[in-house]
Amino acid sequence: MKHNVCLLEAVNLALASEMRRDEEIITLGEDIGVNGGVFRATDNLRDEFGVKRVMDTPLAETMIAGLSIGMASQGLKPIAEIQFMGFIFPALEQIICHAARIRNRTRGRLSCPLVIRAPFGGGIHAPEHHSESTEALLAHIPGLKVVIPSSPARAYGLLLAAIRDPDPVIFLEPKRIYRSQQQEIDDNAIALPIGRCFTLKEGSDITLVSWGAMISETLAAAEALADSNIKCEVIDVASVNPLDMETILSSVKKTGRLVIIHEAARSGGVGADISASVAENALLDLQAPIARVTGYDTIMPYFRLENHYLPNSQDIIDAVTQTMEFV
Repeated sequence: MKHNVCLLEAVNLALASEMRRDEEIITLGEDIGVNGGVFRATDNLRDEFGVKRVMDTPLAETMIAGLSIGMASQGLKPIAEIQFMGFIFPALEQIICHAARIRNRTRGRLSCPLVIRAPFGGGIHAPEHHSESTEALLAHIPGLKVVIPSSPARAYGLLLAAIRDPDPVIFLEPKRIYRSQQQEIDDNAIALPIGRCFTLKEGSDITLVSWGAMISETLAAAEALADSNIKCEVIDVASVNPLDMETILSSVKKTGRLVIIHEAARSGGVGADISASVAENALLDLQAPIARVTGYDTIMPYFRLENHYLPNSQDIIDAVTQTMEFV
């Protein structure tokens, strides 16, 4: 059945689809039951599946992670919501030291089929802990997959894949685009692959690589640059761990130029890792230095100052223009 939905509704659709298919799936988190979540991502799930499968928890991220790992190690398939990514830090000991290591620690005797969902990123003019974009911190951890959708269709398909994965997946939902676009998707239970980039726009002059909410600005910049006869290839990373460098390298070898766009802080980011990998593997194919358009190495500023922190389409256009002019 086809549905015209926003990203938030696509998440809800995928959760309901998988919970109907598999009775071992349990959802838990702060306010996800009675209230349907702070953004309503789990709206109506409690009514359909009951309190034993849609569980409200105390405000205790360490407990949510620990309980979920215990469930996952004993045959259940928990989907835990951390209300905002900025609240995930108390849970990191459980996630890094246990969830990410169970398969290796037990030499494959146990796995941890756990999904941790968290809204992340700026753009809603909230306090700092509600606007974090620290995906690089989690992508650095062996044993964790880190997935970031950029559209309703990818949210639906990638969440299905995350739930079906036998190992822990961090599913980061860019809340700035939760409701900003509608897309017709088929509720057909077909998953998209984790660890694969998506080429959203073909081009021959320059490669633009981004993920999450910044895909919207990147596509807008690519459309504007087309008016100047600059043909941009736009790649949605979608999975920052595992990272599909093969697709990125193939594109860079074709275009010879690369701009990487993300809203996270510049230093130590996923963009820096992509840049290093391209320099190591495709240096002689580059016709200009790699450019990065990123957030700043500061804590996300409050409220309206977010607009000055977050990269925009003009920033991307300027970086592309400068890259194209390099001789």
